[in-house]
Amino acid sequence: MLNYRNVIGVMSGTSTDGLDIACCNFIQRNNDHWNFEIVNAQTIDYTDDWSQTLSNAHKLDAFSLLQLNEKYGFYIGQNINAFMKKYNLKASLIGSHGHTVFHQPKAKLTYQIGSGKALALSTSVPTVSEFRNEDVLKGGQGAPLAPVGDYYLFNDYMFRVNLGGFANISYEKYGKMIAYDICPANLLLNPMAEKLNKPYDGEGAFAKSGKINKQLLNVLNNLEYYDKEPPKSLGREWLEETLKRINKRMDKKPANNLATYTEHIADQVAKAVSKVKGYEKVLLTGGGAKNNYLVTRIREKTHHTIIVPEQQIIDYKESVIFAFLAVLNKENIKNVWSSVTGAYEDSCSGTFYK
Repeated sequence: MLNYRNVIGVMSGTSTDGLDIACCNFIQRNNDHWNFEIVNAQTIDYTDDWSQTLSNAHKLDAFSLLQLNEKYGFYIGQNINAFMKKYNLKASLIGSHGHTVFHQPKAKLTYQIGSGKALALSTSVPTVSEFRNEDVLKGGQGAPLAPVGDYYLFNDYMFRVNLGGFANISYEKYGKMIAYDICPANLLLNPMAEKLNKPYDGEGAFAKSGKINKQLLNVLNNLEYYDKEPPKSLGREWLEETLKRINKRMDKKPANNLATYTEHIADQVAKAVSKVKGYEKVLLTGGGAKNNYLVTRIREKTHHTIIVPEQQIIDYKESVIFAFLAVLNKENIKNVWSSVTGAYEDSCSGTFYK
């Protein structure tokens, strides 16, 4: 029986709201299931400078981007050191997703900054990073990566939906794992909330007060991405191009756009979970799971049972999974499945640094 203690997972989402750090213990129950425990967890809010830097990293020249890769790796390491000191713990292993700058699987390119070597050097803890690269080079989407963790750690639910920068889903059907990005979520909502002088729309109060722009909603719900069969994934570049195309159809009132975007997300999540009939449990996590209005709209559009878990799981599920993917990497167990990503074979992905 495998037993890993004090494994740290660290995640920075595309919505640039902060750095999520979780220290976890993992115990293997059998070949297919593991128990986990979150020992300590913390979110490091980005300063305005870091948030702007990460949001605009895709606009940098090559030299500046490489510099940022190393700088951000040391930044993650410094925060993990402070985290370990705060909670008086010593990590045995780190799994770091990094921060996605480019994600273009068709071009066999995905790039997450946050140098694994800089992270390992600054913490003196063995580190696994660069989880997406191998799968993309094998013809896969390199995303989503959560399904392996969902399968081993969250098998009590039929569907696992994470409402982060993008909404993504994983579930089993006919013995096969299916997973993909559903639609943009917080990356769509947060910039519009900023127009109302808020970093995000809290519990969805602005969206609830707004009026749905039916013309815009129709355009959004008919984007060609939604007609594609998985495996498929989304990146910031796709969203920016999409927003340019629909700019003329956007409402002048931010609250109306928030109402429309929220309805769009709820429509697409409900459409995704409706592909399996019956009354199944749907686990909702990620920042969007705190948006009561969005959750209510999802509940009203599906016959499944929508479950919002305890706060720690909402906030740190993805960090837990990247800690777990590092464990699988160390054990040489496949941690990226081709049935999910479309690659020509499974991978034990991630680069190990010490």
